[in-house]
Amino acid sequence: MSDEVFRGNFTQQEPIPEEAIEAAVAVMRSGRLHRYNVLPDEVGEVALLEEEFAAYTGAKYALAVASGGYALGCALRAVGVDTGDAVLTNAFTLAPVPGAIASVGARPIFVGVTDGLVIDLDDLQVKISESGARVLMLSHMRGHIVDMDALMYICNGAGVTVIEDCAHTMGATWDGVPSGRYGAVACYSTQTYKHINSGEGGLLVTDDDEVAVRAIMLSGSYMLYGAHTARPPVEVFEKVKYDTPNISGRMDHLRAAILRVQLRQLATQVDNWNARYRVVEEGLRDVAGLTLIERPQQEGFVGSSIQFLLLDWSDAQIEAVVSRCKARGVELKWFGAPEPVAFTSRYDSWRYADPQPLPESDSVLRAIVDMRLPLTFTLEDCALLARIIRDEVLRAGD
Repeated sequence: MSDEVFRGNFTQQEPIPEEAIEAAVAVMRSGRLHRYNVLPDEVGEVALLEEEFAAYTGAKYALAVASGGYALGCALRAVGVDTGDAVLTNAFTLAPVPGAIASVGARPIFVGVTDGLVIDLDDLQVKISESGARVLMLSHMRGHIVDMDALMYICNGAGVTVIEDCAHTMGATWDGVPSGRYGAVACYSTQTYKHINSGEGGLLVTDDDEVAVRAIMLSGSYMLYGAHTARPPVEVFEKVKYDTPNISGRMDHLRAAILRVQLRQLATQVDNWNARYRVVEEGLRDVAGLTLIERPQQEGFVGSSIQFLLLDWSDAQIEAVVSRCKARGVELKWFGAPEPVAFTSRYDSWRYADPQPLPESDSVLRAIVDMRLPLTFTLEDCALLARIIRDEVLRAGD
């Protein structure tokens, strides 16, 4: 074992591309930042982003909004979730997902997690039956995608509408189908730590005419929905335009201009993330006591973070790994910590949801260790990260 130390920064992202900076400056020079503040016959940056994202995902319609969390809440309202409704979601997710459910007055019902870090399909069937829920907000947490064909078979058979939370899977696929194209609605994030970066931002896609028009009206279009180009026909809006509340969460031209360039570069960035992931994965393979997550052949994932399990380890041992790695410059997040830390928390931390014991999932959740892989890290950096983690796992496991 060595005493190597990593000097990189886990929150440092790549610079915004020069082409995107130029596009943003052009928007600022125009003074027209609001999405509906366009010249006659002009298609603004937000509408263009929506067209391009719809084409990228293969969806009929797309809507750009202020955040991924807003997209989640908007999707719930658009599919008709109401106060008191039960909505299913993963026990392994981050707070914005159950938070979106609670924000519309609905009740989060948690579904267990497997040791592959995906939703437990057996538990899903039980929870559908027990809860009577008719909506599943499926979180592809940390980029892990469940067997989508099996999940949709269950949900379609039970009359359950699926909303996909694709915050960690923009650019990913299942069996060649882009993530987000199985459910009725998909929501994506463009927050700084996601796959394209506008600081905050979100996107929503759907093929459903009525869901799309409700989402556009909810987002704050007022009667300016005609300015959207990735939308259903104008006559569809007649059904809902007087009955759908305005809950403004529009994206602006400045963020859209930055994102359009990054979207064009996303395929290359996915390759870069996956190269880093594979280096860390190989460096951690066959470490005693450490369980890697084996990715299914059908899953085309984006390795912007990596997870491993320390199953059946004591809290003290896991805490030792985390603290010793941190002392050597490696920031790990442990989902088993008794108190939430920064963005990391578990289903039993969210007290706005009813208590729901999940003993089988708890053994997995308390074993999950997570590490972000920014593209500012080189392949050599990733090899060093793996060596440090390997050292400290072996040391703590002795």
